[in-house]
Amino acid sequence: MKYTVKANSNIALVKYWGKKDSVLKTPLNNSISMTLDSLYTTTSIELWDKDEIYFSGHQITDKEKSKIIDLIDIIRNDFKINKHVKIKTENNFPTASGLASSASGFAALAFALDKVFELNLSAENISKYARLGSGSASRSIYGGFSEWLKGKKVDGSDSFAVQIKDEKYWDISMLVIIVDDQTKDKGSTEGMDLTVKTCPFYPSWLETVDYDLNEVRNGILNKDLERVGLTMEHNCLKMHSTMLTTIPSVIYWKPATLDIIHKVKELRQLGVNCYFTIDAGANVKVLCENYDVNRIKEYLKPCLGIKNIIWSKSGSSPVVC
Repeated sequence: MKYTVKANSNIALVKYWGKKDSVLKTPLNNSISMTLDSLYTTTSIELWDKDEIYFSGHQITDKEKSKIIDLIDIIRNDFKINKHVKIKTENNFPTASGLASSASGFAALAFALDKVFELNLSAENISKYARLGSGSASRSIYGGFSEWLKGKKVDGSDSFAVQIKDEKYWDISMLVIIVDDQTKDKGSTEGMDLTVKTCPFYPSWLETVDYDLNEVRNGILNKDLERVGLTMEHNCLKMHSTMLTTIPSVIYWKPATLDIIHKVKELRQLGVNCYFTIDAGANVKVLCENYDVNRIKEYLKPCLGIKNIIWSKSGSSPVVC
């Protein structure tokens, strides 16, 4: 039996930055995200005589597929499965450039493995397995808005995502503004590990993140865009401040990144209800009302360095195509 799965990426409104356990990929703080309908991974999977993995039509090297095989092996060992798979996967957006491609990728993989191995796992358990591939993938198992719980148990069994509200609950938009579509010089894992070890302000990040979580969670429940947006911005800037003060410093922004930040602030002065966030990369995401999308895009046109603007609304949980 062959399955083709589509899983959406997600963008964190309250960031996760720092691992409690690098093997189990459990975080030092909870995070909240919005799943996006316009950014997704498509993964086809079928039983095969040996493990073969293709990305964008090309068979990947042993080194490139090690994280994927690791997750497959964990599931095979847990359920005493002695079967191999052939996987073909591709993204409809730039990979490893701060757009959470690992989130959609490992969510699609975990969901597809559940189907092809006929495990019938709950969303909670698929979220746990997706987390072992990429922490943020735990959140892409749900549509709409979800929260990844850091958990308390040493084995990581209580670290998974839960849905706050589904994709039909709040009809708002996120503009994904691409200023850099190349692979990052420093991956997120390396960046956050350095931050945790060397940033003098990292303890303050952990001390203040629960307030951000409460504000964004309640903002979502009350459909309060201003409350969500202002908290999201501050949380983003705090995360990047820890990166800037890491040794050596981790600086993902490009000149266009800062230009867009200023433009978003100018738009608010003009009465447009919009807010920015930036993951571990240079690309900016703008949360806004649907009816303001075209006005924002027009206002950003003069910014040098913008390669593309992708309009996303709230996306669904993974589906079989």
